[in-house]
Amino acid sequence: MADTMQFDLVSPERSLASLEVTSVLVPGADGDMTAMPDHAPVITTLRPGVLRIDGPAGQAEYLVSGGFAEINATSLSVLAEKAMPIGEVTRSQIDEMIEEARAAHETAKETFKNEPGPVDDAAKLLSDMVALGDHINV
Repeated sequence: MADTMQFDLVSPERSLASLEVTSVLVPGADGDMTAMPDHAPVITTLRPGVLRIDGPAGQAEYLVSGGFAEINATSLSVLAEKAMPIGEVTRSQIDEMIEEARAAHETAKETFKNEPGPVDDAAKLLSDMVALGDHINV
């Protein structure tokens, strides 16, 4: 078993990380999961949350608002809708993301009056964004 795996985190704005890691806590849409070397292959969607990496260079945390993660035995690639190091996150950025989620929820309620699925998804996104803002205390 290898001690590390390749980790890459990219968003539409920039590449945030490309390094060797020992584990990554991924905020998956169906629940948090920890990826480590020799992990079974899986692709998952992300929910808003904190992505935490551990490796030879230490620990780092990133805020992600959603996206996809592809995990296999030797690597983990995260394609995030929005991502930034926790240290760069400001309260105004969190408030903006919450307001975007709130607007999406209102639009879903108007557009999908008799289809609860999209409205429920938008409500969950809004709930996740509010919880994320509370969790990182900025």
